[in-house]
Amino acid sequence: MGSEKKWKSKDNKEEVAPSKRPDKKKQVNIVRLMETNVDGNKPLASALNNIKGVAPMFGNAVSYVFGKSDKKVAELSDEEISKVEDIIANPQKYNIPAWLFNRRRDPESGEDRHLAVSSLEFAKTMDINAMKKLRSYRGIRHMFGLPVRGQRTRSSFRKGKTVGVRRKKEQPKKK
Repeated sequence: MGSEKKWKSKDNKEEVAPSKRPDKKKQVNIVRLMETNVDGNKPLASALNNIKGVAPMFGNAVSYVFGKSDKKVAELSDEEISKVEDIIANPQKYNIPAWLFNRRRDPESGEDRHLAVSSLEFAKTMDINAMKKLRSYRGIRHMFGLPVRGQRTRSSFRKGKTVGVRRKKEQPKKK
């Protein structure tokens, strides 16, 4: 109680200022959505951005199709959560435009797809392995752990390697 401010009221009685923190702790709701823990206190559109593979524009489209974008994630029922997961997994079924998808003209099937979470990571590693197998320029750069997108390497990307010139230690002269 020593840190609380005290003052005297008009009646000359000593009163204590109410603390700025509420007595109740803010309850943290975590909802499991698409293999990801999502903050339940956020609205649906902004909470979807924490899911890997869901960009802000795609999240807005999903919440618009779902129809309850102003609702918080913790307030959604299990059926509503499964519907949101279905919209993210199959956006073609809900007429979300193809330019929002993250895998357009898939090299294997040739169709527009949207991947999220583990399927996105798996597709990325398979693409990199295919580039390595083809021995393309990007594949070779991936193989050797060098930058792929044209960055300069003279001063950057030098971790773990020797920087500068090393001198040989002078050895004592033999007699």
